[in-house]
Amino acid sequence: MKAITFTEYGSPAVLKLNDVEKPTPKINEVLIRIHATSLNVGDLWARNFKAITPGKFSMPFLFWLPARMFFGWSKPKVNILGSEFSGEVEAVGSDVKRFKKGDRVFGYRGQSMGANAEYLCVSESGMIAPMPANMTYEEAAAIPYGALTALSLLRKVNIQPGQKVLVNGASGGIGSAAVQLAKYFGAHVTGVCSTPRVDFVKSLGADKVIDYTQEDFTQNGETYDLILDIMNKSSFARCKNSLTPTGVYLLASFKMKQVFQMFWTSMTGGRKVVCALSEEKPADLVIIKDLAEAGKIKAIIDKRYPLEQTAEAHRYVEKGHKKGNIVITVGA
Repeated sequence: MKAITFTEYGSPAVLKLNDVEKPTPKINEVLIRIHATSLNVGDLWARNFKAITPGKFSMPFLFWLPARMFFGWSKPKVNILGSEFSGEVEAVGSDVKRFKKGDRVFGYRGQSMGANAEYLCVSESGMIAPMPANMTYEEAAAIPYGALTALSLLRKVNIQPGQKVLVNGASGGIGSAAVQLAKYFGAHVTGVCSTPRVDFVKSLGADKVIDYTQEDFTQNGETYDLILDIMNKSSFARCKNSLTPTGVYLLASFKMKQVFQMFWTSMTGGRKVVCALSEEKPADLVIIKDLAEAGKIKAIIDKRYPLEQTAEAHRYVEKGHKKGNIVITVGA
């Protein structure tokens, strides 16, 4: 089968189209013919993890070290990227009950990756579910990671109807899903992004969009029940006065400083810092499917690249051009 592989860390040039052995499903696995996968920041990091120092990593050192060991110290251990996928079941193991040949499915591989290929084996009990009936393969491949993470984060703070929510980093995979899910939960949502992505965030259903190059949301006098900071771009000190008296500053990425702030604010009362780790569950993927079919979650695709142009897709994203989801098409 064809796959995009890499055997050394580096620029997008390390990604090569090669022939590799087609996997055979174990008794509890599903063999999927991949139709589409997506490109996320995790793919960029994994491709050149040797350049991701503890300082550049989005989490504390205690998380960086096992990640570096998993991906490989001097050269990559994970040789095929791609954490999100959609496709058609081609074969199932003898013990598989949930799926059959011909089923359209989508899912999430996490750091195990492997979806930049024509075929992929996934455990029946893993992050795989029937694909939303109203989505194309390309659309379905673009939603699992962001939607699963955003759903997990918003649950941790018990989001309620009528709350005012600000998403700082609303145009990324997690942020765009958070905007849509917060709206689904009945919140009034403000998205923060850069100028080229304002229209994209508006199209997600945000009630208000702030272009951070033109306006500092911490200085406009507005207050929010929840500020979700996707990539730790602000700080509790800056956002504190933008929170209601019982507001929450929720971080999807954080360092030890924010962990200490979380413990301190949990004891002092009032405004709180919450550092949240996402907990993806297979059952949540079914929830995401149902929400997509109900029109509550949508995927807006910026560009599509064929598998052989995966390196070019990486270059496009690294240059900061992305306005929506980047999808890699693998099969018809």
